Amino acid sequence: MKINKIALLTFLLFGIITSYSQERKKLSLKDAVALVIANSNEAILANTKVETSKLELETLKNNQYPSAKISGQYMRLTGANVTSHLGGSGGGLDVSQLMLAQATVNMPIFSGFKLKNSIAASESLYKAQTFSASHTKEELAQEVVELFASLYKSQETVKIFQENLKSSQQRTKDFSAMVDNGLLARNDLLKVQLQESNIQLSLDNAIKNVNVVNYQLATLLHLSENTIIDIDIDTVKSDMAKSQLTSTTGQRNDLEALSLQEKASESGIKIAKAGYFPSLSVSGGYIAFDLKNTLTVTNAMNFGVGLSYDIASIFKNGKEVKLAKSKSEQTKNAIAILNDRIKEDAYLAQENYNLSLKQNKVYALAVEQSDENYRIVKDKYDNSLSTTNDLLEADVQQLQSKINLALSQADIALKYYQLQFASGKLINSFNLSTK
Repeated sequence: MKINKIALLTFLLFGIITSYSQERKKLSLKDAVALVIANSNEAILANTKVETSKLELETLKNNQYPSAKISGQYMRLTGANVTSHLGGSGGGLDVSQLMLAQATVNMPIFSGFKLKNSIAASESLYKAQTFSASHTKEELAQEVVELFASLYKSQETVKIFQENLKSSQQRTKDFSAMVDNGLLARNDLLKVQLQESNIQLSLDNAIKNVNVVNYQLATLLHLSENTIIDIDIDTVKSDMAKSQLTSTTGQRNDLEALSLQEKASESGIKIAKAGYFPSLSVSGGYIAFDLKNTLTVTNAMNFGVGLSYDIASIFKNGKEVKLAKSKSEQTKNAIAILNDRIKEDAYLAQENYNLSLKQNKVYALAVEQSDENYRIVKDKYDNSLSTTNDLLEADVQQLQSKINLALSQADIALKYYQLQFASGKLINSFNLSTK
């Protein structure tokens, strides 16, 4: 007996510690979306890719400017035999060191517009990466919406099963008393007990679903694993009311990104064609030279023009141009495919949203009907005009109708925001920015 008390005390103490270690956090859907686009690893990676693309563009732009180099050398000479063509031999001179200073500036003038088109391609890729990052955040927001809906459904299902379990337990208690008084067959009590067990199993499964989805959502939002998320459903409804869905057309960031990639591929064709042209550059510099006791040169300014042309490019560059054109054609085909898919997704999302509204009305009516049906069957049962099977069946129908209604209410929000995603306006619907 003493051991049992100690075990009970330990269990209660553990429960108290566990409850204190868990943090409850009330979240609206808008809050959750704001957290995911700010904290998730995927969003951080997307931002890093944008920054990398920006740096690549800035690095490429630096090639527009002249390159300037300064160099200096000092060399110690031993036993140097110097002959001067300016007059006589320097063999008797002490030529023991050489000093050389040089400064050069080189500026590319023309390379078949390769640099210009390379910068244009890089700018398009940078913008494409920006839209791609925005689309990644839209996908993350969509994942949050789906987890939010799943969590709300699971939490509401738990509440309904808990209420139904109380009723079932009371029914079992009443039936047990009637069996004890010889007013009811034991078989009817067993049916009621079996239903209670089934409800308990369903409740346990629903609680498991809550825990799993809660963990997934907390992980995605970078919250503590012990965080218990309470859904602020009133704010969700308020946000939906404020966000008017007037059109299913909008800017799809993934399509914008692909269009900019197409623009970059067109610049790539021009870059490939640049191989047909020669390269022209100008250069200038300054040289200072001192060979001890022999020759000194200062203020030796120089400038010139450089021209180069790869003759082999006449034969080789055609393949490069064909390759660039093929890549551009691939991107155009990808845009056409994505356009069709976006139209299909938007149409399907609109139909699903319309269906969810219709289903909700039917489920609301079904709850009224199942409540009335249970009331009638219960009244008949109390007057020995219906069987225990009839009563339990009516109870199951009533339970199922309540679950269906709760799920359909969550489905309306889910399908609504899925339609916003298909329209490219999910994050904007919360007045949030993807930047």
